[in-house]
Amino acid sequence: MTPEQIFSVANILALAGWILLAVLPRRAWVATVATAVVIPALLALVYVPVLAAHWGTSEGGFGSLAQVALLFSNPWNLLAGWVHYLAFDLFVGSWEVRDAQGHGISHWLVLPCLFLTFMFGPAGWLLYMSIRAARNRTVIVS
Repeated sequence: MTPEQIFSVANILALAGWILLAVLPRRAWVATVATAVVIPALLALVYVPVLAAHWGTSEGGFGSLAQVALLFSNPWNLLAGWVHYLAFDLFVGSWEVRDAQGHGISHWLVLPCLFLTFMFGPAGWLLYMSIRAARNRTVIVS
């Protein structure tokens, strides 16, 4: 498969997880199994071989922004980075749903957080933590 084909499959898989979190958040299998374990594991099964097969095949590194740009100029490394984001952002979204349920936070308040986490990662988590802090008057993560 080409990087583009793998990219498309990974995106569809992640999107399915986000839809499940948005539409079926109270189903135990959604936030505890499907989007917290199964889909991230499937994405990891894409990530690890891509990374293993293509790491070190291009210039660049993590020492400067220019090095990162050079590293991700290789489509396989860029794909690995993208799949990394998909897996971890979905994992965070799953945690937001489970945590909100545990703290009695309405799913309607979580939905914008999920959208932001899906699109902009840390911005969604920050919004969720702000809502949680306002609701519970605490920022302690439990």
